[in-house]
Amino acid sequence: AGQHGVYLQFDGTNEEDNKHRGVGNLFDVKLKAIENLAEVGIKVTLVTTIVNSWNNNGIGSIVKFAAENIDKVQTIAFQPVSFTGRDEDVSDADRKKQRYTLAGMTHDLRDQLDGVLEPMRDWFPLSSYSAFTSVMDMLQGADAPWGWSSCNCHPNCGIFTLMVVNKRTNEMRSLFEFFNYEQFMQDVAKITDTARGKKLTMAQLGMAIMRNYDASRAPEGFPISQIINLFKPSSTTSNSDRNDRMKAEKKDDDVWRVLCVEGMWFQDLFTYDFRRTEMCVIPYGTQEGEISFCAYNTGVGWRQIIEEMHKTASLSEWYQEHGRHAVYAKGKAVPGIGKTRSLSLPVIAKVLEEDIDKPAVTPYLVEEDEHEAAVV
Repeated sequence: AGQHGVYLQFDGTNEEDNKHRGVGNLFDVKLKAIENLAEVGIKVTLVTTIVNSWNNNGIGSIVKFAAENIDKVQTIAFQPVSFTGRDEDVSDADRKKQRYTLAGMTHDLRDQLDGVLEPMRDWFPLSSYSAFTSVMDMLQGADAPWGWSSCNCHPNCGIFTLMVVNKRTNEMRSLFEFFNYEQFMQDVAKITDTARGKKLTMAQLGMAIMRNYDASRAPEGFPISQIINLFKPSSTTSNSDRNDRMKAEKKDDDVWRVLCVEGMWFQDLFTYDFRRTEMCVIPYGTQEGEISFCAYNTGVGWRQIIEEMHKTASLSEWYQEHGRHAVYAKGKAVPGIGKTRSLSLPVIAKVLEEDIDKPAVTPYLVEEDEHEAAVV
């Protein structure tokens, strides 16, 4: 129970890249949030929406940022822009200008990271990560209190790679530069099919790792035992991650961490593929049953249908009838939050005005009487 990780919107390593929606995202506050989350043991996944011609030139710097903060950040989830929601009415010219693909992402990362990541060597379908999780389930046994999740989505939904990072020097290398992951997946399929019990499975796994590990290409000081550590199961807790398992017993040996870099391209009306929808692994639970993420959110219409079928009242109507719910800060109710009071904050509006160089309304407005809105 409890929260073990968070997704943090992170569109670049500067304020400019983070405000392409016309809203200042307080980049310094995000840095502080990462620090605070790390202090309480919560892992951070940086989520980056990549818009061509806007921030695609800065995705390499995001990977470098994650490497420099490897004890705080465990994953980067790059998401090429999906033209849905408020972007559904995008013009053809803007769509062509801003469209970004996973293939483009792999080439941009190669160029921006000086060839550390190679498009045709280091990237695999996200669903292939199940090669790790299937073996770990076998090692834990059928009586384990919890199991590992398997992302069996369509191959076109997403890609991933693993990087090893030296937490002292921030040196980054692709794990798949010196570990033959493609052959390893074939080996794992045979190991799981034979299902010979925990001890023999561990022996088979060890041989598969040794077979596919190329010490001549590995970074200096990186032992093969670190790859084996990725498969150490922990049956007592479900919140251990790959870097918890990478930690070495001796402090002097505790150098290497793993950074997972993912690319997940959500669909829109211009790229819709029903095969992807059929294999979706992110279902929405609704009153009408489970609906895939892309079918619900990408303009096909299911969100509008469900919300219209089961809507009780708009937010402003609810507040007018029932009043605002209590708001708490540091365990105490915030005074002055009433039925007709706006959440407009002049100081926030001022920040927005500076960001977009024109008068602004704070995005925290409750839809109440127009005269209540604070417009700068």
